[in-house]
Amino acid sequence: MLANLLFYAGLAVSLTIGFMYFRDLGDVVQMILKVKRENMARFIRYEKQFVMGGLAAAAVMVVGYLLGGGTAWLFWVSLAVITVLYAFPYVWVHLGLRNQKDSAQYYSIEEAREWVGPTAPVIVIENNGHARAHPDAQILRPHLAGNDEGLGGEDVIMTYCAMANLGIGYSPSVEGEKLELQVLAQHGNNLILRDNKTGEPIQHIYGFKDADKDPNAEGAVCAMRPSQSMKPWPTFRMTFRAFQKAYPEGEVFLNKPSSNPLLRLLDMATEMAFSTGISRQHQEAAPVMDNMTHFDDRLPNKTYVWGVTVGRDVVCWTDDFVVENGNVVNATVGGRALVVAWDPKFESLGVWYNDSGVPVTRCDFWGNTDQGQLERVETLRAGLFWHVWVEFFPNTDINRVGNPVSDEAVA
Repeated sequence: MLANLLFYAGLAVSLTIGFMYFRDLGDVVQMILKVKRENMARFIRYEKQFVMGGLAAAAVMVVGYLLGGGTAWLFWVSLAVITVLYAFPYVWVHLGLRNQKDSAQYYSIEEAREWVGPTAPVIVIENNGHARAHPDAQILRPHLAGNDEGLGGEDVIMTYCAMANLGIGYSPSVEGEKLELQVLAQHGNNLILRDNKTGEPIQHIYGFKDADKDPNAEGAVCAMRPSQSMKPWPTFRMTFRAFQKAYPEGEVFLNKPSSNPLLRLLDMATEMAFSTGISRQHQEAAPVMDNMTHFDDRLPNKTYVWGVTVGRDVVCWTDDFVVENGNVVNATVGGRALVVAWDPKFESLGVWYNDSGVPVTRCDFWGNTDQGQLERVETLRAGLFWHVWVEFFPNTDINRVGNPVSDEAVA
């Protein structure tokens, strides 16, 4: 009696927790199952406790079997299933998605040419003349890239979500405390990170911990205090050939194969899985992982948009709209005059603060205008999918020109 109680109780608890672990952090499982964000956040916060509890329950099942409980076929089948349920998400998250926030290697343009094609898209951050390019294909798997050298004297890392086609440069600290960031999952087709010091989830597109979200915010989601968000850095897209022209002394992130043969095989398998899914994500109208909660048909799902937040005001533009308007668009967002400009020479669309008080008629890649030098908008999310942008900023305005719309229209 006791042996059967131990066997079946341990089996039930271990399988239940294992299924939740596999479902909530298995990632690729979301191609089949629709996972609730609150369930995912719970497992992110308490992953260690859940896994230890599930494995302890599996040990109880083993003890029950050794004492004569259960049946042999059920024991061995259950043991195999439990192994898969726990091993797959653990290996996927902690080995397959291991990041390079402290160990990224950057190379000269000359060496990078062997790995990156001329027209390949790259995500760029620059500080004090120190520029780094991150090719999408290279940062696809690690998701985070940075090192102890920093960027122009600042601790800055590139964070990347392939499902959203979104790279954002962040200072990985909050109120003077450095975060221990790890890639855990995605929801809403956008990366979820975890601060391992606190266990708190961080939605990539927002840049602050779930626990710091302002529950009373009207309009755009924000932290309770600005200091509780990671500092965003101006991040922009261009082609690799354009990066070479703009920053001939720039550095390029390369994710070269591991010298460890087992890790190399794991990385190859992980990248093959990513590449297949991401290729579909760029081609098909529907999200490959349809865990979205919002739909907006003002633009096709996979339209690339350049979105900014200034205060509680949210606006995005499409590159074709900017080009059709003579490569320069003036708009006011959150009470700040902005300039959205496409530079054909450097194949890049940028958004700039315009504090001159006069509309701009020309603006180049460097922010040089007929009204003087401008500064890039640090909250720009460059070239992400429309369906992702509107999932997290549903009250967004599109292709705004001229004066700001009323608060009622934005909301």
